[in-house]
Amino acid sequence: MRALRHLQKPPTKERKTMAAKSIFITGTDTGVGKTVASAAIAMLLRRMGHKVAVMKPVTSGCIERDGHLVSEDAELLCYAAGVPVTADSAPYLLKAPVAPSIAASQDGVRISFDTIKEAYQRLAESNDFVIVEGAGGLMVPLAGGLLVADLAQHLGLPIAVVARPDLGTVNHTLLTVFCARTMGLTVKGVIVNRYPDTPGEAESYAPHMIDSLSGAQLLGLFPETGGKDDREVTERLVDRLLQQPATGIMLRELFD
Repeated sequence: MRALRHLQKPPTKERKTMAAKSIFITGTDTGVGKTVASAAIAMLLRRMGHKVAVMKPVTSGCIERDGHLVSEDAELLCYAAGVPVTADSAPYLLKAPVAPSIAASQDGVRISFDTIKEAYQRLAESNDFVIVEGAGGLMVPLAGGLLVADLAQHLGLPIAVVARPDLGTVNHTLLTVFCARTMGLTVKGVIVNRYPDTPGEAESYAPHMIDSLSGAQLLGLFPETGGKDDREVTERLVDRLLQQPATGIMLRELFD
């Protein structure tokens, strides 16, 4: 915890009114664990005493509960931040587990970037930090010809890339970083997620190659943790990250 003291929330009388510090979390692909990684960042900040908002602008593949669509990703993010799920934290809920643009068309929904930005701005006005998690990777279509990368640009947010640790991740991560920069996005760095305690040959060299070839900083290795559900996985991940001095550096690089 000593390495994290500079990130602790100052006393209220010392704080100045300002907009939240924010990051847009994307992944190299669907299923790389970016929701757990995003939730872990939110929980780290909350444990340090900060007021944290989270946002999953568009969720496809929502479950139905009591006659309403529910974003399980948004639920995990809000659990980590210690806040309730609201319309601002999950503006668009879509049923089909397909690309959001297709799911929206099937549901008769028009996704508006301006609506998402208005929700984001309300969250930013009343919190210290806002964690925004995208859908899939940067090239996922959201509405018409607009992609996840366009949404990050519309919100004016820098991005962090969550990558997997195994064979093929170097190619996917370099492509994602190159794409982001081509579209004018600021890349804060890369988080390699679900990194095994005993890495194999591919996992051993991947982080170094990503760090040296992508031109983006390697922010950290989030270890693989077990758990009965994603909430327990997130709790265990945060417990481990808090024991690592490099976690303070990661958070500073994400939000400075």
